This record gives sequence, C-alpha cells and structure tokens, in this order.
Amino acid sequence: MDIRVGDILVMKKPHPGCGDNKMQVMRSGADFRLCCKGCGHVFMIARSKCEKNIRSVIRETENSED
Repeated sequence: MDIRVGDILVMKKPHPGCGDNKMQVMRSGADFRLCCKGCGHVFMIARSKCEKNIRSVIRETENSED
C-alpha cells in the first residue's frame, strides 16, 4: 500500500480518546507515526497492524513539476 507522509488515513475504528477516525501520517516505514486529527494525540503503530485497519486514504493534491 502506498502511504506517504502527510496523507490522512480514515480508519475502520474511531480513536478511543476522542472518537475521530482520521489520522495524519507523520512518519512511514516499518511502522507509522500517526497524529489523531481530533485530539492531536501522537502514537506509533506497526505497519502491518495499521494497513489492516485503513478504510481509505485522503491524499493532498500533488504539485505538478514542470
């Protein structure tokens, strides 16, 4: 799955702290550092566990390089 820094992940389950299901990717690799868009909580999660729980990916429009 192609997930980049800055993408917004819409998860299947809401964040237990605030109930929001949107997370922003701050770091990607073997694991992800995610930031909850609702309460701002930052946490690390294994890539395999995270990819299993993603409903959709919202990507910012890419800048065209001319």
